[in-house]
Amino acid sequence: METGCVHIYCGDGKGKTTTGMGLCTRAAGYGYKVLIYQFMKNNRTSERKILEQVPNITFVDGLETEKFSFCMTEEEKEERRAYYLEQFRFITEKAENEGYQVLFMDELIYTIRAGLFDEKVLVDYLKRKPEYLEIILTGQNPGQELLKLADYVSEIRKIKHPYDRGLKSRMGIEK
Repeated sequence: METGCVHIYCGDGKGKTTTGMGLCTRAAGYGYKVLIYQFMKNNRTSERKILEQVPNITFVDGLETEKFSFCMTEEEKEERRAYYLEQFRFITEKAENEGYQVLFMDELIYTIRAGLFDEKVLVDYLKRKPEYLEIILTGQNPGQELLKLADYVSEIRKIKHPYDRGLKSRMGIEK
């Protein structure tokens, strides 16, 4: 790939991660090396169980347990800030040093909105990323600078969701 683009899948609707994983599957099917890291998620997501078996797709482990940001203490938030910065540096270096063509940073935009990652760090990286590297980002409410740097921006809008009527998330569908 000569020119890698930046994709943002955002909005309040279901399907941002699913869309990013679909693109990763397509890229791996073509022969690209794909690296995936899921911010704010544990290592047991359903999509991960199957995609770990796909040649050319590599996941970087996160924490075994995760909390919603609104359930974290200030101390836990500070620990997450340091952890996510370290993970970001690790995965971007790994992508560059090991010849990955696609890097999917799932929920990084949500992590920024939750105050657990500095948007400036991501913006600075996108401005100097390797030309060939395709980057996929997901989450709600990306900042204006991120939107300007992106080549693709797709908003997934919720019109209706079973959660609104009290149906909890279901394995294999929402998680």
